[in-house]
Amino acid sequence: MSHWLYQDKIIEDLPSGVVGFVYKITNIETGKMYIGRKYATSRKRKALTKAQKLSGRKRKDVIVAESNWASYTGSNKYLNSEIETLGKDKFKFEILYFGKTKGVVNYIEETLHHKLDVILNEMYYNECIGPRRFMAMRYNKELQGIFL
Repeated sequence: MSHWLYQDKIIEDLPSGVVGFVYKITNIETGKMYIGRKYATSRKRKALTKAQKLSGRKRKDVIVAESNWASYTGSNKYLNSEIETLGKDKFKFEILYFGKTKGVVNYIEETLHHKLDVILNEMYYNECIGPRRFMAMRYNKELQGIFL
């Protein structure tokens, strides 16, 4: 069962075409927050069998599976430690934006990190901005005006 809210409603399934989302987790008692991103799927490379290697095959198979987004609680160790100690019910898990590409999800997350000064503000659990693996990002009309 999901604990994620979108527009103040629990969301059990992600909308069609969504690659991931940007979220905010808030400690209800202290107001301390975490801004992050989560992809809807994960990609893993499956090792080649001995027969495939002998046949000269070089590329590994890619397995795409749904990620653990519904039960995910962020990647920050301190945040997860507090969630474990205090309980999930002491935190609010909100989806802020859905993205249709990884580039859009990364761009929105990183822009929020900069606009909110998450590194310089003690009210955030975030410990870093970036580093990201390079993702191509072109002009996207959907993003225009999102942060104004």
